[in-house]
Amino acid sequence: MLDIARASIKTYLETSERLEITGEDALLSQKRGAFVTLREAGELRGCIGNLASDEPLYLTVRGMAIEAAVADPRFPELRLEELPDIEIEISVLSPLERITDPLAIKMGTHGVLVRKGAASGVFLPQVATETGWSREEFLANLCAHKAGINPDAWKDKSTEIYVFTAEVFSDSDY
Repeated sequence: MLDIARASIKTYLETSERLEITGEDALLSQKRGAFVTLREAGELRGCIGNLASDEPLYLTVRGMAIEAAVADPRFPELRLEELPDIEIEISVLSPLERITDPLAIKMGTHGVLVRKGAASGVFLPQVATETGWSREEFLANLCAHKAGINPDAWKDKSTEIYVFTAEVFSDSDY
């Protein structure tokens, strides 16, 4: 999958076309959500994903890799000459599970989606580990900075909370 992500970004930056790929691997053909995170010198350079997908995983990874490279509004588009210095991380997600008790969130294991009305935000499981936040800090930051709602909205019974796990791997693992 890392090879698919890197080749997809390279092909798109060179040609503005999507890499032609097919999948025969049963695991890569599963319909799963995925996020692709790009880092340059350890710093975030792009991160885009889908919580669920109607496409096979290999196509989701292809699409999210391109989106992380050229469509994350927080960063300028990646340039081809930057690609060799980019570390790619892929998070393959489990299905979402709605919870009613925030204490059920296992920090560092669960990613979390909060939704209140039309507003929503998501943190991947590794955010808890990277930040060192407590569960309350994690949820307050998710609500305020990702969903754009009141930091205490997670305490409101009308706010939907979903958890998921992720299989995470990156270039640095190999």
